Parts: sequence; structure tokens; C-alpha cells
Amino acid sequence: MARTSSDAALKAREADEASLRPNARLDLFKFVPFRLNRLAAEVSSALAVEYQERHGLDIPAWRVIATLGFRNDACSAQYISQCTRTHKSTISRAVTALLHQGLIERVENEADRREFRLQLTKKGRALYEELFPQLLRREDEILACLSAQERKQLSALLAKIEQSLDLIQTSEEADAKEAY
Repeated sequence: MARTSSDAALKAREADEASLRPNARLDLFKFVPFRLNRLAAEVSSALAVEYQERHGLDIPAWRVIATLGFRNDACSAQYISQCTRTHKSTISRAVTALLHQGLIERVENEADRREFRLQLTKKGRALYEELFPQLLRREDEILACLSAQERKQLSALLAKIEQSLDLIQTSEEADAKEAY
């Protein structure tokens, strides 16, 4: 991970906080990384109902379809793995299953004929087009507990954390930087 210029300030703040609570124990339910991970798992599971029950797709398979669905061109399995932060062997198994189901296909990389890229088939594109509005509705249901202003604040705060970790925040940015 890339380090930011705020590392020194963060370390100083951590040292100050540690000196104020020498016998303190880590409360996981107040520990932001734990909270974010737990929240991500819950939201992912809630969304998975939409594509698991109706279409038999697991989370890694949906991640492949979703990544290929928002792109205008084919991409590598490595891109999908890095973009979704999913282990390459998990993506590889999903790709194999989706190839057998006829939802994705391999296309030759014109720049490097030894490499194949992946893209949605017509059947895969139709599935994506059917699913993403359902998932957006489900996202709205999950976020219904937040006002419009709170949703904007949440988005801005998440973007700020992503930026501090030097994470790509848009598909356009990823394509422009050829980051994945």
C-alpha cells in the first residue's frame, strides 16, 4: 500500500492516544477496520440474494459479471481480481464456471496474442442488464436508513478513505492509469 504524507501525523496521534489509555483493550465493535469488514460482508450477502437465488451465481461469479458489465471492452482475469480485491484462484474458478454457462467468453488480446481477455456474451450481457437495476434497488433499501445528505456524506467519507489509501475510485480512472 502506498503511504501518504499524513503518516507522521497519524503515528503521533496514535502515540498520544496510546499514552492516554495504557491498559485499554481493543474493542472490535469500535475498531473501524473490523466495522468496515463486517459491514461489507453483510451488504455483500444482502445483495447476493438477488443473484444467487434467481440465477445460481455466487459472489465471485457476480463480481466477474459486474466488472465485465460496466466496462466497454474486454479485460483480463487479473484486472478483475485486482479490481474486486478477490484472490486470483477464486476469480479463475468463477471464470471457468461462467465460460461453461456461456455467460462470458475469451477473446484474443490483439496487443499480445498469447493472452486472452474476457467479455460478456449476449446471454451474459442480458443477465447483467436484468440484475443491475435490481441490485441498485436493493442498495437503496439498505441505505434507506440514511437521509439524502447522509448518503452524500457517507460517499464523500468513503472517497476520502479510498484516496488516503491511493485506491482507484472510478472505472475511468482505472482505465486511464491502466492500473489493473
